[in-house]
Amino acid sequence: MPTMGAAMDRVRQRLETRRTLVAEARTLFARHGYAAVSLAQVVGAAAVTKGALYHHFDSKADLFHAVVEQVQQEVGERVSAAADAHDDPWEQLVAGCGAFLAVSRDPDVQRIMLVDGPAVLGWNEWRAMDEASSARHLTEALVTLIEAGVIARRPVEPLAHLLSGAMNEAALWLARSTDPGDLPAVTEELSRLLESLRDHR
Repeated sequence: MPTMGAAMDRVRQRLETRRTLVAEARTLFARHGYAAVSLAQVVGAAAVTKGALYHHFDSKADLFHAVVEQVQQEVGERVSAAADAHDDPWEQLVAGCGAFLAVSRDPDVQRIMLVDGPAVLGWNEWRAMDEASSARHLTEALVTLIEAGVIARRPVEPLAHLLSGAMNEAALWLARSTDPGDLPAVTEELSRLLESLRDHR
């Protein structure tokens, strides 16, 4: 019978193979776009067999799903880090929203999450993944501000969807933009939009 140590080594090897596949696929998808990348290119870059790839992923779309999930998680972490740099809940909201727009200018994020993501995965699947990452942080921030009386009491879910939709649309527009002045302009307009939510009574 295999020893516990040998079994653990196999688990670590499988996890490392999966990490390598996702990392190499991410590089290729970001550089060339989903449609132009073949599984043969991925396994070649990862130095594994196709059998090893199919042990972890059912198809190229399944592999791409894992890559998008990783990118969205990283975007959520960057949004959280920007928000957590502030103590005031309102400043946390503004900083987090600004960070989301800023990270949308990252070429990898643009290609994988904003351009190919909705097209390959379908809007419903892409939106569900977005809600599990960045949108969740937005909802939590709005709940905190409403409970603190900074924003007038209102249903959180429709407000979160409206703001998330506006920022996703702005991020998609920024992904197609080549003007470096567009990000500051969008960020300023977003600040005005958020300011209109404050309860100044």
